[in-house]
Amino acid sequence: MRIRATVAAVSGALALSAFAVPGAHAADSGSTYRADATKVREAAHAATSGTSAFRASAAAVDEPYALDVTFSNIKVNKGKPIVVGATTHVTIPVTYTLTHAADVDITAADFLNGPYIYRGSFDTPDNFQFGDDPGTCTPTSSTVASCVADIDIYANEGYLVNSDAGAWKAAGLAYAYNGQDPSSTSFDITKVGVADQGGFTSPNVQRQSKLTVNAAPEPVKKGKTITVTGKLTRADWETNKYTGLSGQSVVLQFRKAGTTTYKNVKTIKSTSGGALKTTVKASVDGYYRYTYAGVSTVGTSTAAGDYIDVK
Repeated sequence: MRIRATVAAVSGALALSAFAVPGAHAADSGSTYRADATKVREAAHAATSGTSAFRASAAAVDEPYALDVTFSNIKVNKGKPIVVGATTHVTIPVTYTLTHAADVDITAADFLNGPYIYRGSFDTPDNFQFGDDPGTCTPTSSTVASCVADIDIYANEGYLVNSDAGAWKAAGLAYAYNGQDPSSTSFDITKVGVADQGGFTSPNVQRQSKLTVNAAPEPVKKGKTITVTGKLTRADWETNKYTGLSGQSVVLQFRKAGTTTYKNVKTIKSTSGGALKTTVKASVDGYYRYTYAGVSTVGTSTAAGDYIDVK
């Protein structure tokens, strides 16, 4: 499911209700942690009327307190673009450092933390995505831990729309229930600690592209014309299909039979529906392929080479 967070000024009662019954509205992927983290984040931001951090003073009624946890060194997908296909489940590795006060027990069963990525402003993002599971942290000192986690995106479950392609930011969320049971009538939200920190760098989220190629006729006589056709498409996250991408520069490459290196032949532009077509003169046996460098919103792609037999 697509997560849209519209944070507004609300009463403390609403913030409390968002904590109740954790996991009751898990995403289609079935992740309880994702559902709980989403509700905690929304409750935390609602409790502060749209601000990005909790007050350092004593917690107000029906407001979680500011957990003394900070995040740093968040590295998403090893810095590489996050390319998402039309129907794929993409698992994005994340590493980060978690620093906490000495009185915060990060080994407690009800202490959970993990990274997420968001699009738009931190306070009122257009979209944000958590992982299916919380992060795993290994203490490196009494107050610092080295952590790993995954962020999961399910393209066929409506997690993204096409306008989500492009720049995102990364964030970290940690929360400690401290023995409180959100489903209990005695639940005290003021004893729940939450830390939510954004503004970290994330690579772009891109729509996956695909390329095809066909060189004909085959076989062909030396010196005759070879027509190389193909098609450039990109993932449509709203229809879960691939659609033609026009007006893009695509490079035709050739690899001589018996060699391992492709060399650029020419650059052409995709036309209506993503169609590609150009001609070359037959010289030697080898493989033709198209390659696309991508743009900020669309990933790179390269077609498998198509062999041509020159007589």
